[in-house]
Amino acid sequence: MITRMDHFTIVTDRLDVTRRFYMELLEMEEGPRPPFPVPGCWLYISQQAVLHVISVKEMPEPRRGVLDHMAFRAEGLVRTLDRLDAAGVSYRIIRAPGELRTWQVFFTDPNGVEVELDFDPSESGPDDLALRRRAL
Repeated sequence: MITRMDHFTIVTDRLDVTRRFYMELLEMEEGPRPPFPVPGCWLYISQQAVLHVISVKEMPEPRRGVLDHMAFRAEGLVRTLDRLDAAGVSYRIIRAPGELRTWQVFFTDPNGVEVELDFDPSESGPDDLALRRRAL
């Protein structure tokens, strides 16, 4: 029945900060969104809306859902780490165990949602990997 993941939705009381975070740091693009009666935005990767952001005046209490994290396939590991560093975003970087050896970078968005970026194992890691790991 299920053919693919469609999108994630996050609720925020910081719409502009959240929009900039995903667009400027992760290079998503804002795109068409139906005229819902609440403010928000849809963020796209390759013409697919993958992240729906809903703006609220106050975050719901109790917070809904049990989303552990959202993961995206990415390219440009070193460039991405440099962007995160320049933006002052703390992150963890690991290599997946076993045969896969995928590079995985974890950090939180402005709303406390954990984001994982997965990079092909063939990408070169940063020359200062030990320092970057130690600094966090």
